[in-house]
Amino acid sequence: MTRKRAGLVALFGAALLALAAEPAAAAQIQDSTTDSLIWGLNMNLLYVALPITVLVEGILIYTVWRFRNQEEALPTQENRRLEVTWTIATAIILLFVGVASYQVMASPYVTAEAGDQAALQEQDTELITVEAQRYGWTFYYNESSWDGEAEVTTTTDLKIPANQDVSLRVTSTDWLHAFHVPGLGLKSDAFPGQYNRLRTNAGNTGTYQLYCAEYCGSGHSQMLGTVEVVPQDEYEDWLAEQKSGGDDSEGSDE
Repeated sequence: MTRKRAGLVALFGAALLALAAEPAAAAQIQDSTTDSLIWGLNMNLLYVALPITVLVEGILIYTVWRFRNQEEALPTQENRRLEVTWTIATAIILLFVGVASYQVMASPYVTAEAGDQAALQEQDTELITVEAQRYGWTFYYNESSWDGEAEVTTTTDLKIPANQDVSLRVTSTDWLHAFHVPGLGLKSDAFPGQYNRLRTNAGNTGTYQLYCAEYCGSGHSQMLGTVEVVPQDEYEDWLAEQKSGGDDSEGSDE
């Protein structure tokens, strides 16, 4: 087998693996901006990793086959052109991975920004506090401000509007928990006395599973909830209805 033929076989194998991976990626329903960014990065890294994997495995298989009858190892011959080539190729790959990762990790939808409260309140976003405790969740819909008492409070089930930026402040009242909504690509530790911020924009309505992703005691497995994404007008009507209910709305699960 010539080097040219081995290279063609490696490229053909990479193409087959890429085609096999593409339907699996397309099958993933990206229900939020956060989820879309994360999956996009995964696919970009996969497109880089597949050819490298095929190339390395192809060279390994070729080497084993080519020297299968060699009784003694031959001394390595210096090839400066090859050394320069793979050094440059490695630098280009690392640069691509670094730039692609930075663009995603720097996004406020993936990595929370530590902006001041005044700047955050000026943004066109829905503001909700997520409070974890043994063994459940409480949500405070503060709307335009993090300060003061929330006008609407729910437990277990969180409701957010579709196609609108939503900022979440995640905290805990006792010890370490973790807010995790896999379907929306959301995950954040909940520390007592501290706040971690999440930001997302859900594009599809529906109900998503929420659970605690940090072992927090005997009731950990029961610390479940849901995140319901509803149309904007339905969300506003629901908020108005909860507010008009006064004290009866506090502690509501609807």
